[in-house]
Amino acid sequence: MAAALAVFVVYTALAGNGVAQLTPSSLAGHKGDVTLVGTVLGKPQARDAYKKVGMRFKLKDIGSRNAARVPVVYHGSVPDLFKTGRHVVVEGTLHNGVFVAKPGSLTTKCPSKYAPAKSSNT
Repeated sequence: MAAALAVFVVYTALAGNGVAQLTPSSLAGHKGDVTLVGTVLGKPQARDAYKKVGMRFKLKDIGSRNAARVPVVYHGSVPDLFKTGRHVVVEGTLHNGVFVAKPGSLTTKCPSKYAPAKSSNT
């Protein structure tokens, strides 16, 4: 699973918009816009992302139990598949330890895309 994620991260970083794609554990110290990939932790606060405070949630590295956790604040439409445990991608900037996402930049990823293909021999 980790190898598939690594390939995905490298591919999207090279084929994407030139913005660095990082995990929560590799985010510290980066300046400017980045794309953050992680797993949603806990229950998102203020589910209405259109309110002034926005929606707040935490992300951790995909597939890691003890990885760094990054608080995220997001404004904009929330994908139907967004929920705790879902893999997401969001673009924004780290400000004072909080990742401030760009409005409308939140997308969800299906965890099965990172799983190895099942053998047809079974």
